Amino acid sequence: MTIPAGAGNTRRQIKLVKNFRTTVVHMLPSYARILGEYLRSGGEDPRDLPLRVAIVGAEPYTEEYRRRIEKLFDITVYNSYGLSEMNGPGVGFECMEQNGLHIWEDAYLTEIVDPKTGAPMPDEEVGELVITSLCREGMPILRCRTRDLTRFLPGECACGRVHRRMDRILGRTDDMFIIKGINVYPMQIEEVIMTFPEVEQNYMILLENDNVSDTMRVKVEVRDEYFVEDMRILQNLQKAIARRLHAEILLTPHVELVESNSLPRTEGKAVRVQDLRCNK
Repeated sequence: MTIPAGAGNTRRQIKLVKNFRTTVVHMLPSYARILGEYLRSGGEDPRDLPLRVAIVGAEPYTEEYRRRIEKLFDITVYNSYGLSEMNGPGVGFECMEQNGLHIWEDAYLTEIVDPKTGAPMPDEEVGELVITSLCREGMPILRCRTRDLTRFLPGECACGRVHRRMDRILGRTDDMFIIKGINVYPMQIEEVIMTFPEVEQNYMILLENDNVSDTMRVKVEVRDEYFVEDMRILQNLQKAIARRLHAEILLTPHVELVESNSLPRTEGKAVRVQDLRCNK
């Protein structure tokens, strides 16, 4: 039985899971973190829920973020992809291998193109996903520019299915921001941050201007056990994150470590970037 429940009202969501002994959920990856934090704040262990599987999607997230959700609830997490224009989350799903999303090629024709020129991209190269619906009669959609960045994966999947696979969504063409002449995607920041076990899942990227040039500040929540009075520990972590970010994006942002649960939360899609430069 499927139990429809929109995002938000976390207390009600948990009540539904407990009352119906729900074993599978379909939700935003960032909302999984909110559920876990809500349970822990009430003295409960998220692993005590009857959940076995989570299907997540609707916003980009890294592989490390997936593993954190799995560990938080002691479940298996599968990636999904879809668009409202294409009848919701029905374009592609991961199989048990968790190695790319199988595209439902009997219903959709997919292409990967250069976001600037529209030219087809070779397999394994990242570009913009373009989708054409094959079965819809009332409102067919031809070559829909999704703005989502991904790539086709080569070879056949170990599960035996032969539908073409695509990689997880790596970002969006309209997510990119330019700072000091360098193109940066938020997913690059997350990929670096999530490699540090000392940090929580929540972070915020602030784009500012100091009246001389654009600057980037990255606020990162730190786990309670690492947010200690010994400032040397936090300073070393701060420097390590800044160095790793510089190696990835060729910029050295100002890294600000903050306490757990101190950054804003949203029960919808996570907002990771605040561009404050327009206020200058």
